[in-house]
Amino acid sequence: MQQIRNPRLLVRIITSNHIKSSVCLIGTLGTSRKPIASMEKLVLKRTDHITKSQEDKRSYRGLELANNMKILLVSDPNTDKSAAAMDVNVGYLSDPKGIYGLAHFCEHMLFLGTEKYPNENDYNKFLSEHGGSSNAATYPDHTLYYFDIVPDELNKALDRFSQFFIAPLFTESATEREINAVNSEHEKNVPNDVWRMDQLDKHLSKKDHPFNTFGTGNKYTLETLTKANGVNVRDELLKFHAHWYSSNIMCLAVLGKESLDELEEMVVNLFSTVENKNVTAPKWEDHPFGEENFRTLVYTTPVKDVRNLNIVFPCEDLTSYYKSAPGHYISHLMGHEGPGSILSVLKSRGWSNNLVAGNRPAPRGLGFFGIAVDLTEEGINHVDDIVKLIFQYLNMLKKEGPLQWIQDENRDIGQMSFRFKDKESPRGYISGLVHSLQEYPIEDVLSAHYFFNQWNPDLIKKVWSEFSPEKVRLAVIAKKFEKDLNETEPWYGTKYKKIDIPKETLQDWEKAGLCNELRIPDKNEFIPTDFDLYPLEKDVPEHPLIIQDSALSRVWFKQDDKYLLPKANVMFDFVSPLAYLDPLNCNLTHMLVQLFRDALNEYAYAAECAGLRWELVNTKYGLILAIGGYSNKQHILLEKVIEKLVNFKIDPKRFAIYKENYIRNLKNFNAEQPYQHAVYYLSVLLTEHAWTKQELLAAVDQVTIDKLEVFIPQMLSKMHIECLIHGNANKEKALKLVKVVEDHLTSTLNMSPLLPRQLLLNRELKLEDGSDYRYQVENSVHKSSCIELYYQCGLQSKENNMKLELFAQIIQEPCFNILRTKEQLGYIVFSGIRRSNGVQGLRIIVQSDKHPEFLDSRIEEFLEGMLKYITDMSDQEFLRHREALAAHRLEKPKQLSSQSHLFWSEITAQQYHFDRANVEVAYLRTINKEDIIAFYKDILRENGPHRKKMAVAVLSTADGGAGTLDEPELPEKPSEARLIDDVTVFKSTHEMHPLVQPYINITRKGNKCKL
Repeated sequence: MQQIRNPRLLVRIITSNHIKSSVCLIGTLGTSRKPIASMEKLVLKRTDHITKSQEDKRSYRGLELANNMKILLVSDPNTDKSAAAMDVNVGYLSDPKGIYGLAHFCEHMLFLGTEKYPNENDYNKFLSEHGGSSNAATYPDHTLYYFDIVPDELNKALDRFSQFFIAPLFTESATEREINAVNSEHEKNVPNDVWRMDQLDKHLSKKDHPFNTFGTGNKYTLETLTKANGVNVRDELLKFHAHWYSSNIMCLAVLGKESLDELEEMVVNLFSTVENKNVTAPKWEDHPFGEENFRTLVYTTPVKDVRNLNIVFPCEDLTSYYKSAPGHYISHLMGHEGPGSILSVLKSRGWSNNLVAGNRPAPRGLGFFGIAVDLTEEGINHVDDIVKLIFQYLNMLKKEGPLQWIQDENRDIGQMSFRFKDKESPRGYISGLVHSLQEYPIEDVLSAHYFFNQWNPDLIKKVWSEFSPEKVRLAVIAKKFEKDLNETEPWYGTKYKKIDIPKETLQDWEKAGLCNELRIPDKNEFIPTDFDLYPLEKDVPEHPLIIQDSALSRVWFKQDDKYLLPKANVMFDFVSPLAYLDPLNCNLTHMLVQLFRDALNEYAYAAECAGLRWELVNTKYGLILAIGGYSNKQHILLEKVIEKLVNFKIDPKRFAIYKENYIRNLKNFNAEQPYQHAVYYLSVLLTEHAWTKQELLAAVDQVTIDKLEVFIPQMLSKMHIECLIHGNANKEKALKLVKVVEDHLTSTLNMSPLLPRQLLLNRELKLEDGSDYRYQVENSVHKSSCIELYYQCGLQSKENNMKLELFAQIIQEPCFNILRTKEQLGYIVFSGIRRSNGVQGLRIIVQSDKHPEFLDSRIEEFLEGMLKYITDMSDQEFLRHREALAAHRLEKPKQLSSQSHLFWSEITAQQYHFDRANVEVAYLRTINKEDIIAFYKDILRENGPHRKKMAVAVLSTADGGAGTLDEPELPEKPSEARLIDDVTVFKSTHEMHPLVQPYINITRKGNKCKL
């Protein structure tokens, strides 16, 4: 639940140049309301004038209650989900001295019962039965709680939610058990380099500063240490909540289908009783890094084989300057990736591939400005030169002075983005918005991150004047320092060495001067100038239709008639049998994609800044090219991408760098979470055609420039293209875009089509009835072990889909409640559906410090108990689950890109079931409880006639892991599963499921000849 922000992956602010002022049109909401007389005394202030986009059809109101809680209400009569979020303006920097992790622990405990709703799982059970979900996160200076729910149940969900902040129980039994969940969460993070670097940053700050803390907490801090000091952790929880959980530092945001007046009555009734303790939200204006921390360099070693340079300067809290956004201006320039940028020069010298610059998230009252640079093998030998180059860029900026045309571009793009902002899912929208209530006036709460209407060059100068060698802190992370480190961070065990930067080096940076390779970015030619929508065709079909079908290509088109934004998504699936023919070809395809993206990045970055994104990825079947965003200039970007692809020349220096990167990434898979290993190996076992990481690594030495240069035209000259154009376009424009691609491929490479048999998809291995297989691998990095149990349930069909989905819906909450909350098996407990190649099944994943065999037995015990659970379930509860699933399946995509993805997934799966949700939900509503019990007894219950089980166990061999314990916790009844020793032999003894046939009557794509 806790989410400590990443100290290295700084926010790259994507902004740029000049557009028409017409995009700046803003709407303000003035909604008439009838005062609710009995509530007037409970509301201190009401604001109906909130700046919103003219495209935004929702209604907004701001409230301040008599208890000083701030509230944002959002009325959306057409929403198919309601949502709410509470932001409490206190986080883990306010932990009591010596009780590390208490704020985070408090966040966990609030879910486990209140005086009004004492059952530990009441909140999550209610949400689960009504199509809802929830989560929470603890930050340094605030804590966030949020949920969503079907609209009709918002009031009841808010009632349960409000009790978190009024009367939580913090029971003794839950307190003792939930410490294990916090500890498991911490253990999950220990081998994660992002968490390790974040904690090292805190460890190296001033010892007496609240920033020098351990925010997650673990069993030692919350149990062992507190008991040793005579502290009762439950008492401390009660004190912490009683002191800090005060209405005057809380902000609530609620979105519902009700009118603003109805929403107001709802929240005032429920939240006006939250007590105002008149606390002041803490603010840390004393910076955690002072003179003794500046001019220092820290060497440290990572878990994964990564190489990074982090450069950090102190900065004031710039939140109040949101209208002039000086940090935005500076990060836009320093993080730019176009010609003349820092990154451009670093790449030309072979020192780096990526750079991210910007204001890092920081506790209230202070700030950090950082530049994160990944390092090549050569780059790690040029750290001083890289830092010098950054100071040379800063010197250039200071010499040029702040340029208003750049701010104007940022302003215009921000306003364009605000006007044509995609509608978000209610939960994501509300949870992302609520903290803004703490930081900005209610009138600006929607627009604060988009509008930079003030020009304040003196403030920009003031901010970057702090960026000097005298105030720099550096960290270099690489495996090569492993043997030279002499200190250890206590909570994560990170080895490091801290030194003072030599005076001569500081003087060299101080006198860095200018670099003639660096320059200010060009004006952005990709910024849209036309936001008109194409006239809607008569009787626009609801789903994509084929508008061109040849041996070479098939074109699906759907004009948007729902989102009505000047945007479109264009996807091309370039299918080639060569792409995944063997591990060598797979590696060559990967290298092509990485090198091509790298080569085009400098040109395409301007398009990205202007809201026009592109992506090229390799798949088992070839390449997928996607272009999305504003439709106005998509054809220009597409033309450039295809022209460069068919004429692509490899840069030998970039080839060597990316090949070394690829090898490291393959090896780094060993350090991924155990549950990721379980998911991966299950896919390897069940998919007809899959090259393993080990096989790819074994073939990587064969990858040469010569082979890649031969391979690229071979692959591109014999392909089939399937594409989808969805959005602001007409058929004529769609066919023109496809013609651009076809013309380049046929004229330059003389591309020829494939046969239909070369376009068949992979199939899925078919387990036999009564099967029980087990595959075990070891993991030496993580202390946690993991098991994934998979119960194969056959081919996808509306009947199978809905029975499996409804069963998964019913067991999801009890699975979490029993295996995680009650039995405390681990922090990661997941149940859900796995679908691949048209075949599906139930899967349950538990990552834990217990032995996988023990986890297997506990999951089986849980699954056996589900027969009684469902049998005893009332008809009303069953119907609630059925309708919750129906609501989830019928929830409309909120964004054009989400709808495009649904269409595209049906096209690439070759099922073409565009009306799947409506058809399957109609069948769902005919299913009764007896149907689910029969389904369970037949396919999922132990000894069921058609049960097919496969377990993938990841056994930890790290120190203290389940595989190293003298007496691991094992089940009384040993597993009777058949062990899989050889994946190839296992696959060779099984048949494959057939492919699911298309839902619509459609000719097989490719050559029209019948063979």
